[in-house]
Amino acid sequence: MAQRSFVIQSATIHGVEALPVLVEVVISSGIPSFSIVGMADATIMESRERVKAALRASGFVMPTDKIVVNLAPGALRKTGSGFDLPIALGILAATGQINPEWVVGALVVGELSLSGAVRANVGMLAYQKCALEHGWDIVTGIAERGFFSLEGVTCHILERLAHIRTGSFVAGRSLVSEPLNESLDYSEVLGHEAAKRALQVAAAGNHGVLMVGPPGSGKTMLAQRFVTILPDLNKVQKIEAALVHSVAGEDISSLLSGRRPFRSPHHSATAAGLIGGGKPPHPGEASLAHQGVLFLDELAEFKTSVLQTLRQPLESGVITLTRVDGTYEFPARFQLIAATNPCPCGYFGDPSGKCRCSASIVQAYQNRMGGPLIDRIDMRIDVWREKSEELFDSAQGKSSSQLREGVEKAHAFASSRKKNHPNPQKGLRALRDMCCFDKHTEDFFLSLSKTKEMSARSLAKTLLLSRTIADIAESKQVKQEHVAEAFTLRFGGGSQW
Repeated sequence: MAQRSFVIQSATIHGVEALPVLVEVVISSGIPSFSIVGMADATIMESRERVKAALRASGFVMPTDKIVVNLAPGALRKTGSGFDLPIALGILAATGQINPEWVVGALVVGELSLSGAVRANVGMLAYQKCALEHGWDIVTGIAERGFFSLEGVTCHILERLAHIRTGSFVAGRSLVSEPLNESLDYSEVLGHEAAKRALQVAAAGNHGVLMVGPPGSGKTMLAQRFVTILPDLNKVQKIEAALVHSVAGEDISSLLSGRRPFRSPHHSATAAGLIGGGKPPHPGEASLAHQGVLFLDELAEFKTSVLQTLRQPLESGVITLTRVDGTYEFPARFQLIAATNPCPCGYFGDPSGKCRCSASIVQAYQNRMGGPLIDRIDMRIDVWREKSEELFDSAQGKSSSQLREGVEKAHAFASSRKKNHPNPQKGLRALRDMCCFDKHTEDFFLSLSKTKEMSARSLAKTLLLSRTIADIAESKQVKQEHVAEAFTLRFGGGSQW
């Protein structure tokens, strides 16, 4: 018997991208066997049984010859059940049971059930993006939540393997964005107008915030409403954020409406849970917060070794994991909002005088967060408990819409200001020039910086804070009051921080 073969295009997930893989099927005479080679993981090796059962259930003939499936390139580790469909279609095309034209020029990916039903895989957006880059269509199965509408990519959906006989594809259901119905609003937070102002500055300039205060002071309430004052995701940001969520198997419908992701992992999270890991590596909470907010409540309760893994992404916006089988990159450009108690009992510095922690215990508790990480957080603010009578008597404070108005105004002003400097320079001198200080303001900034013994990073972050505050005020020049507020925000959180 002459050797029969067919090559079909597929892909495998690596990090948050899909890399092209050729599925080469060769059927020849010899001892009946079914082999898969090319660095396939256990899930792919199990596909042999799924493919056999699905072919028979769909009325096709499973060859009883020697079948060898090669996944190329051989040096790339392949993972997932998405190779079920391309292997099955490759066998059918090689044996002449289907018209090869149905799969030529298409990226094929999908999981088979034993009854012949076809399911789409986790990470379909990554596969769509891969197909778009190479000019392919996609042949896959039914997606439970629907497909992201990516312009330039046509999805051909197979409900059942048997439908490939006649090329009976169905239209894929597009994901529907959830309407933006904000149930949380800053008007619900009584008092804390200074903290709201600080969070407005953070939203306007993409600054990180550490809130320090006793239990029940409102730190979590303030953080949970932070996304309500952030600008909506633009088209590019939606795709970037949705790509990470798609690979992780998370729902992306809320992202399509423009709502930024808000992730709040528990303080028992491991390093792999926070920055990504596993086998194969999957995105962690920091990557799932890409283009959104990562809220770490009870910051001092996280393991120190876990917290220190955030130092790289806070600077670069990317998480790089190096494993034996290669290097994986996950995007992680998030805004960090953190909250912590000042001591183990939570009442250090509280007017009630409840705290009985010694100075050494307080210092040891605060040291658990690590100086290098704290230095990377732009702002540190106190959030003290409001007095009961003041809460009952206080009028409704600023709402999310009012705070967001200031954020949008700052963004618009910053955009118009940057138009005059299309190629911005980097470094402290460039940041100083961007602030447009007059002589008195620059002297004022330098005098304050000397008293704080600031590092180069701290100087840069304080300059950026000053610039953001001036943008909110729609002032081209950073003035002394802007600098004073920036130093207050940068070095708040009590004298111990």
